[in-house]
Amino acid sequence: MDMIFCPLYSGSSGNALFVQAGRTRLLIDAGKPGKTIGEALHLIGVEPETLDGILITHEHSDHIAGAGVMCRKYHIPVYATEKTWAAMDGKVGAVPPGLRRTFDKDQDFYVGQVGVAPFAIPHDAADPVGYRLYGGDVSISTATDLGHFSRRVLEAVAGSSMVLLESNHDPDMLRANPHYSSYLKQRILGNRGHLSNQACAEALLQLVDSGVRHVILGHLSGENNLPELALRTSECRAEEAGLRLGHDLSIDLAWRDRVGGVYTLKEGA
Repeated sequence: MDMIFCPLYSGSSGNALFVQAGRTRLLIDAGKPGKTIGEALHLIGVEPETLDGILITHEHSDHIAGAGVMCRKYHIPVYATEKTWAAMDGKVGAVPPGLRRTFDKDQDFYVGQVGVAPFAIPHDAADPVGYRLYGGDVSISTATDLGHFSRRVLEAVAGSSMVLLESNHDPDMLRANPHYSSYLKQRILGNRGHLSNQACAEALLQLVDSGVRHVILGHLSGENNLPELALRTSECRAEEAGLRLGHDLSIDLAWRDRVGGVYTLKEGA
């Protein structure tokens, strides 16, 4: 079946990604206020109450800020691992028992017509995961909040029809940022922090080798990156490797502060 993907918001100030396959509609994360996410969904013609679930990657506020509100207001089930639920306790408010769903990150499952394949990611959270979502032979993967692009992540997303890949920061901008403490800088730069533009560009080459042909750069920092810098870093590295942009690989951007593009992935295409 065809799949539709839209990064409603992707960045250090909040994340919410819309995915549809067949009649099933999902959010990956709800890290903006519920009202903001609802308005973004309306812009792409989706009523919030038609969502079949919210898949949570981890408990940091930029991924869960609106999850509780949307769950309670629209009766949307929320999916997270047991450890993530424990870490979210007190952050999302009361979740009705019937809407609290738990999964094992090593086990695939279905939400309606969408196959969900979670996988562990290297990030400083209780039990962080990325997702690969399947609709027939089409699949969309999200790989953000990565301290490094591990072999396990590569194996989980290899050959996806589309990948949202983190391009969080420029290391020089981060190190020169007077508003960030040394501790915070080291956390972001660390092995369980966030993927830099340069690390993203190298990961992108591995994705292409696995069969990926469409990558969206996401989770850009508002203070330590620029959209044009992130895009240029990956495009230049791809061209250095002999890839033809627009033919061997398409690279787009997801935005921090506005609704991104709406992508339709055709089964069998």
